[in-house]
Amino acid sequence: MNVMIVDDEEMIRRGLNKILSNMDLGITVIGSYGNGLDAWTHISMLEDGDLDVLITDIKMPMMDGLKLVEKVKGKPISTIVLSGFSEFEYARKALRHGVMDYLLKPVDKSSLHELLLKVKQEKDEAPRPAEIEQDHSAVAQVRAILESEYRSCLDMEALAGHVGMSANYLSRLFKHATGETITDYLIAVRIHKAKQFLVDHPHMKNYEIAQLVGYSDPVYFNKLFKKTVGVTPKEFRSQGG
Repeated sequence: MNVMIVDDEEMIRRGLNKILSNMDLGITVIGSYGNGLDAWTHISMLEDGDLDVLITDIKMPMMDGLKLVEKVKGKPISTIVLSGFSEFEYARKALRHGVMDYLLKPVDKSSLHELLLKVKQEKDEAPRPAEIEQDHSAVAQVRAILESEYRSCLDMEALAGHVGMSANYLSRLFKHATGETITDYLIAVRIHKAKQFLVDHPHMKNYEIAQLVGYSDPVYFNKLFKKTVGVTPKEFRSQGG
């Protein structure tokens, strides 16, 4: 976990560096600066993910901590503000800029450790870009299968196996990505296809259309169609679609 320290008092910077080096969180201090401007110059050259935590004082020369906090807002960096009792109002302003938390000076080691542990846990639990891309790909694959093989009896376990996921995980992922369950999405695809058949093939029987869209029971198909569309297949066809 990469950390940057920004404080205009060298003794505080050295003290924090020593505290961080003794923590069991795999911390690397990648920068230690006496003002916000030097810190921002370094941060602006970093790629997202190169800096995990920014620990900054508030009152500093050249660029104060509030300005620095405002500049890093929107970047994937957790910010901890150091504050004296007389700077409490400044700390409250910093919190409104999305600061994770603030610590009163002198810094309490256990409080700092607790905050950094929280950052590490969130970082460890966050999905990595490769995992996010894999999830997007899995949803796209499942949608393509549902839209091309809607006539078939699609099994959840088989779908999950196709994309290399558990059925439970795929179910949650699909619902999160589309707002619909896989079952509801398949029903929507089948009903859409049925409406096309009803309009394009006026002489085709209802039971034939039901079978073409994956329903062997025409009674169930009629009930599902009316529940979804608001009218029966016969009424839909008579209305011209």
